[in-house]
Formats: sequence, C-alpha cells, structure tokens
Amino acid sequence: MATTYVWKGKTAAGDIISGEMQAGSRADLILSLKKKRVIMTSARQKAKGLTLGISRERGVSTKDLAVFTRQFSTMINSGLPLVQCLDILGKQAEKDHFRKLITQTMRDVEAGSTLADALSRHPAVFTDLYVNMVEAGEAGGVLDVILARLASYLEKMDSLKRKIRSAMMYPLVVLVVTIAATAFMLVFIIPTFAKMYADFGGELPAMTQIVMAMSSFLRTKWWLLAGMIVGGVFGIRKYYSTQNGKAVIDRVTLKVPVLGDVLLKASIARFTRTLGTLVSSGVPILEGLDITAKAAGNTIVKNAVVKTRASISSGQTIAGPLRESEVFPPMVVQMISVGEETGALDEMLSKVADFYDDEVDSAVDAMTSVIEPIMIVMMGGVVGGMVVAMYLPIFKLVSVIMAE
Repeated sequence: MATTYVWKGKTAAGDIISGEMQAGSRADLILSLKKKRVIMTSARQKAKGLTLGISRERGVSTKDLAVFTRQFSTMINSGLPLVQCLDILGKQAEKDHFRKLITQTMRDVEAGSTLADALSRHPAVFTDLYVNMVEAGEAGGVLDVILARLASYLEKMDSLKRKIRSAMMYPLVVLVVTIAATAFMLVFIIPTFAKMYADFGGELPAMTQIVMAMSSFLRTKWWLLAGMIVGGVFGIRKYYSTQNGKAVIDRVTLKVPVLGDVLLKASIARFTRTLGTLVSSGVPILEGLDITAKAAGNTIVKNAVVKTRASISSGQTIAGPLRESEVFPPMVVQMISVGEETGALDEMLSKVADFYDDEVDSAVDAMTSVIEPIMIVMMGGVVGGMVVAMYLPIFKLVSVIMAE
C-alpha cells in the first residue's frame, strides 16, 4: 500500500525544495525523486491526523528511547538478527503503546522494509535525526556503532532536559506557594479584619485600604481575574505560535538575567551535540544542519543554523555565519573553525558539547543560588506586607490611646 511522504531535497542547481509524494517505501521515494533529478535529504511519513495511536506514541519519553536504543545496539553488536532483536525489545517494553510500535516496526522489517524506513513511519517517536542516523548505519554496515552513538546522544539530551527542569522547579514551587498563601489571606483572613474596621469607623491607612480592595475584588470578581489570566496565556501562546512572535519571545527570553544564560548554554550544547553526532555518523553536513536547526530549541539559534546551512551551500564555512549571528560565543566559533580546518569537526563539536554540558550545570547552580533568596524575600515581602497593612489601624489606635 502506498504511503504519503513529506520530503525535502536538493536539485541539480543546488536549490532546496520540498513536497509530498506517495511511494511504496522510502527506497521507492528516493528512486522517484532521482528520476526528477532531485536528491532527497530527508523524508517522513505524513501524519494522518491526531489519532489515538499518534497521541500515545508521544508518550514515549527520551529516557525510554535511550534505553531501547542502548539495548538494541548491544544486541546487534552481539550478532543477533535484526528481526529477533526487535522481537525481544518489543516483548520487554514496559509501555503498551511502545511495545505495539516496536512490534509493528518488526513486521515492517520482516515484510522487506529497511529499518530506517520502518522507523520513519512513527515520526512522533523516531525523529528525522534518529531515522537519518539509522539509515547511515545500515548503508555503512555499522548499525551497532550508530545505535550506540544515538543512545549516548539521547542519554545526554535527557540529562540536559532534567537539568533545565530542575532549575525551573524551585522558583515555580515558591511562586505557587506565594500565590496560594496570598489568595488564602485575601479570601479568608482579610475579610475578618475588614468587618472589624468597618464597625470601628474612621479613616484607614492607604496601605490597608489597598489590601482590603484587593480582597474585595478577589472575592467578588474572581471570574474577571481568571478570565484575564486565561486570556493572557492564550494570547501569549497564540503570539508564540507565529514566526515573528516566537522569534521575539525567544530573543527576550535569552536576555533575561541568569535564566537567559542557562537557556543559551543549553541551546549551544544541544546544537553542538546534535550536529557532532550526525557528522560522526556519516550524515551529510547539509542534511545534518537541516536536522539540527529543527532540534535547536530556540528560534534565534535556529536562524543562525539556517544561515550557516545557506553559507555552506554557497561554498563558505560553518564558522562565518555563526560568528555573524552574535549568538555563539567566540570560543565556540573558534573551535568549530579549527575543526573545519583540521577535518575533525565532529570531535570539536563533541568537545564543545561536553564543555557546555558542564557549563549548564554551573549556570543552573548559579541561577538557583540567586533565585532562592530573591523568591524568599518576595514571598516574605508579599505576606509580611499584607500582615503589616492589616495591623496598621490597630497600631494607630494604640498610639492614639497612649497619647491620651
């Protein structure tokens, strides 16, 4: 049965083109494009919609995929046949949907598909990077080596994600606790004081009036506040979904003190690790940069990579556009330049990635040490300020009585 593929390729003139085409397999697609004098650089099976199967495939975590790839590499290296490896891996997969996916891949391979072609039918789990590296491994007869590199790459990417997630967790928890404590005081504590002061009469301090007004607003018009928050989140997400909005927000995010430094270093680590892994696996540099741009994680970094790809297409170097982007630090650009000149680009990229993995660790520690006191002071200031505001009238009353 014919499958619809979304493909990208390069013409004889060097132009990058893309489109959709039906073919019986990935190999048939390559042959069809060759007849049109187009060299395919990447292809994936077109998704048929948000079906249950696809949404479940998205539940496969990076860690799950890393474990699968590491075990797959070990089995291939031990001399087990490909189909038998997939059969064993499918049976021992813990998640039901991942088990079904592996079993389907095994059946496709048994039916005559290449492993890369079979994996490309599940783009929600096996990305272009994964499929292209497997394809290079099959073509070069070094599938076990490529899978081992893929496993190392996935393990390091999973570690990087966990570092960023842990860095964001503390301030997020403190912020939620602060909001919850503030809301509790405004809804349940402040009204008691408000009723008491209303019985006393007299003019209240401005700070007390502000807190009481906030309490009244939250209790009577909470729906308006909720609507504003939902509308704001929806608006930001809508704006971020546009090309210009994503670029603006990503640029602003990179300029946020402390946090921007962590995100930039993480993006550089991801870029160098991804490109280094692809180059060392035999994937052509242009195709590698195309895949790397998609995995950049930040529009600013992605745009720099896209410009680099265009530069190489016209016969220039990688380092030049990276230097002009002013996103990548001079050390990164210099090491990449040396790698190009010496023919050891993959090794240099790997060294830069290792360095920036350590830099992310240091940046996360620095961010935590800076944010922790700021969040504590903020929480204490908000809650303490409200307490002081509500006791100000009592202090004023006591001072009047003492004066008399």
